Amino acid sequence: MTQDLTNSQRKALREIINYVRRERLPVGTHLPEWTLAKLIGTSRSPIKVALECLVTAGLMRYDKNRGFHIHGDVDSLTPEVLSHLTETDDPLYLKLANARFHGTVPESVTEADLTRELGASRSEIGKVLARAQSEGWVEKEVGYGWRFLPMIDSLEAYEDMYSLRLAIEPAGILSSKFKPDMDQLHALRKEQQAILDGGYMTMSAIERFESNAKFHETIAEWSGNRFALQTLRRLDQVRRLAEYRQTKHDLPRQALAQEHLSILEAIEKGDNLGAASFMRQHIEGAWRKKAVSAVFDREPT
Repeated sequence: MTQDLTNSQRKALREIINYVRRERLPVGTHLPEWTLAKLIGTSRSPIKVALECLVTAGLMRYDKNRGFHIHGDVDSLTPEVLSHLTETDDPLYLKLANARFHGTVPESVTEADLTRELGASRSEIGKVLARAQSEGWVEKEVGYGWRFLPMIDSLEAYEDMYSLRLAIEPAGILSSKFKPDMDQLHALRKEQQAILDGGYMTMSAIERFESNAKFHETIAEWSGNRFALQTLRRLDQVRRLAEYRQTKHDLPRQALAQEHLSILEAIEKGDNLGAASFMRQHIEGAWRKKAVSAVFDREPT
């Protein structure tokens, strides 16, 4: 049923299922196509195809006059449908990243070079380069070339990144300008609780990273320091690919979600000193686990 879906349709399918699970939406909830398209960041076309697949799978119900509504339970979906939850959304994107990590493509390259190296069409290469540019690890050169920007590709680079985060994030919580947005805090807590309650088992590496980045960037935004937020966003850009590639060296995401919840609880209570201490321990612990896992052996993941 789902094997013939395009990449964008499979992504839509995956995002809809994760949205229903994360938000714990009850049976009968109406899911308008335009709302899902805006949430996922795509057109309505792949959304409609994905919803129709989920009708066939029993998760959704369609009524001509009322649209799509939740009809079943995510955990009752077939293994065929659930298998899409652990897929990467664009294998060619990760193939390009691996090629760069392994040095099989040079720092400066043309789209024609990449079509030959990666065995893809010019159109497909153009799309992944556009995404890489938006995520901050490649930039357009004058003419037809592209230049790859620095990545986190060694334990030393990762140590430098964590050292900078340790200097920025706890200090942001202790800033006199720190002011949490309670609506955002409750949304973060709901998401982290869903991860803790089992969502971590089906989230892809990309989804886990983006959830983690949103957590830390939101708290940095509450600091009121625009440069701290800009710096953290830049760090997330350069570490994004390293995180995406670590599916074989995964960290205990359930434990990390619990740490996130502890930080949020302290912030909500107004205990900024405790929250800053939790944040420092959280970052230091994550770095120790990264170092022990020795993820940068340059073997394909």
